Amino acid sequence: MKEEGRTESGGLFEDRDFPDEDASLFSDRFTPIARLQGDITWLRPQEICQAPALFPDNINLAHVKQGLLGDCWFLCACTFLLKSKQLLNKVLPPDQPQWGDSSYRGSFRFCFWQRGHWTEVTIDDRLPCINSSLCFSRCHSPTAFWVALLEKAYAKLYGSYEQLWAGQVSEALVDLTGGLTEHWSLGDFGLEEEEEGERTEQDSDQVRRRRLDLNLLYPVRDDCALSCSTHSTPGGVSELDQYHALTVMEWLDVKKLSEGEVRLLRIRNPWGRCCWGGAWICGAGWSTVDPVCASDLRARVAEGEFWLDEAEFMTHFDDVTVGYPISEEGHLKSIYTGNLLPHSHQLTGRWVKGHSAGGSRNSSGYSSNPKFWLKVCEKGEVLVTLLQHRKRKNPEKHAQTPLEDSKNTKHQHYQAIALHAWKVEKKRFNLSRMLNKPPCASTHCHAYEREVVLRRQLEPGYYLLIPSTYQPGAEARFLIRVFSSSATSLSALKSPAPSLPLTTDGEWETSYFRGSWVEGRTAGGSRNFLSHWQNPSFPFTVSDEPSGVNVRITLQQSRPDTDLHPIGFHVYQVREGESEQTIPRDEDPVASCIPHCYTQDVSHACSLPPGAYTIVPSTYQPDCSANFTLSLARRTHRKVVKSQERLGKAIQEVSHISVMQS
Repeated sequence: MKEEGRTESGGLFEDRDFPDEDASLFSDRFTPIARLQGDITWLRPQEICQAPALFPDNINLAHVKQGLLGDCWFLCACTFLLKSKQLLNKVLPPDQPQWGDSSYRGSFRFCFWQRGHWTEVTIDDRLPCINSSLCFSRCHSPTAFWVALLEKAYAKLYGSYEQLWAGQVSEALVDLTGGLTEHWSLGDFGLEEEEEGERTEQDSDQVRRRRLDLNLLYPVRDDCALSCSTHSTPGGVSELDQYHALTVMEWLDVKKLSEGEVRLLRIRNPWGRCCWGGAWICGAGWSTVDPVCASDLRARVAEGEFWLDEAEFMTHFDDVTVGYPISEEGHLKSIYTGNLLPHSHQLTGRWVKGHSAGGSRNSSGYSSNPKFWLKVCEKGEVLVTLLQHRKRKNPEKHAQTPLEDSKNTKHQHYQAIALHAWKVEKKRFNLSRMLNKPPCASTHCHAYEREVVLRRQLEPGYYLLIPSTYQPGAEARFLIRVFSSSATSLSALKSPAPSLPLTTDGEWETSYFRGSWVEGRTAGGSRNFLSHWQNPSFPFTVSDEPSGVNVRITLQQSRPDTDLHPIGFHVYQVREGESEQTIPRDEDPVASCIPHCYTQDVSHACSLPPGAYTIVPSTYQPDCSANFTLSLARRTHRKVVKSQERLGKAIQEVSHISVMQS
């Protein structure tokens, strides 16, 4: 975002894009901060205290303290920045003029990772206050303002402060680091295991990953970000609301006076006060360990922190978010093996209704989803993630959603998504046969998460990746990311996927054709022009008796969104004994995709009797050059066998409808 604003008479910057008005504070007015309307004033730090600074001399006083805004999820991620100067400098570029500097102009720059790239956000330093004190987040030091300014920049990125009420720690961690997170549930896996019964070998890995094992994280415990949250009021957390996130500052194994060890975790509450009444607060727990060690550990506790043991941790919290460590060189480090993952790639994609939003493997349109090639050069650890772009809130719907219902909040912003991978042994393969087989790796179930992660040790070779939403026709943009210990490459399949009717009484076989409209030769334009018949033509036959829609044609032009031609196509019947070159010029088409549209692709489904046909794709005006791809899907009469997946449950890999043949 560019810095746009004006200066006061004193030369201080005022941000016109995020002004000191209610529009910057409120969006839907559905949260408790809506009651503050009319009570908030905007002050610069030098108007709040005498000697403001970004950071205090004592780093312990730089930690966050939550204000009246329900953004504990964001503040937990902010706490992690204090553990890594490298990441902090990325988000808050150093050497910016501060208060008291001759070059200070009242503005600060921040950077956030958004949709695959770092985005700069510039703000002025006017902050929301009540009675001359910050009303939202602050540092424990009253003269340090890095947290309040970072929170304002994040609010500008989201649209308002109120948009930060309720969220996911995992999203904030990725926005602040550009890295990767995983989400583990502590409380519901046991019931699910009983319900699911027997599992495949692939599914058992998903159970292991959902069941948090702190031993797994022990090698990276000093480098990874760890946050815990509760969705209901547990016995130990006496004053927590229905959802609250806290930060795990450190954890270690301590020898007991008797036998064995006890694992202790130091937790920080962003409220800035202790909210725990367990054995390690009242003192009973400390009597079981060496007094010198106990004294040292208790001395580490700062304001808002407390110790608890692993049993209490696993019992009283509902889930955990783990942020992958990031090396000084900016490479991800695996939380499973501790290995560096120095090779990375990313590509964008989208699910488009009627074209590439094929739904889950339950759907007959599954293979119309976008597809990607992953080449693994050497055996190694590979992480593939699917990150969908956030949907904007619907104010009317959001106002009716309970604030505490984090699951409903996720459903508002995101589709249920999953990622499957198949190993391709040969360069030429039959896609429909391959999709009948279980994938070699998958995220196993569709989840309402911004990002899902697939992790495997993969052998060298080619892998086909298919990201999908649970519901057919669900639209969203997404980002595929790959992190690996060995060399890999990632590319998108260029052929457009067909848009298939969701029938249950047959299969679809698809053919692809590539062509070009060339000025002066094959760019004949629409039927309004005599040169129409100069356009390329593509013959095909229909052999089966129709029963409803039996042909689906999709035309996609290969041009950027900013320079599209209006495109369309006609289907003509070829009479017996004729060829497509001898079709009478006054022959009416038997099917058409018109009017011509300024879009990347157009599609048309129709029912055609058995016979010979030809497709003539065209631009509206003659002499408009472009490359294009045509996909032709024809229905055949073979029985459909579906995969069965229930949303949020592991997939039962039975078999899947064969929907497309390459």
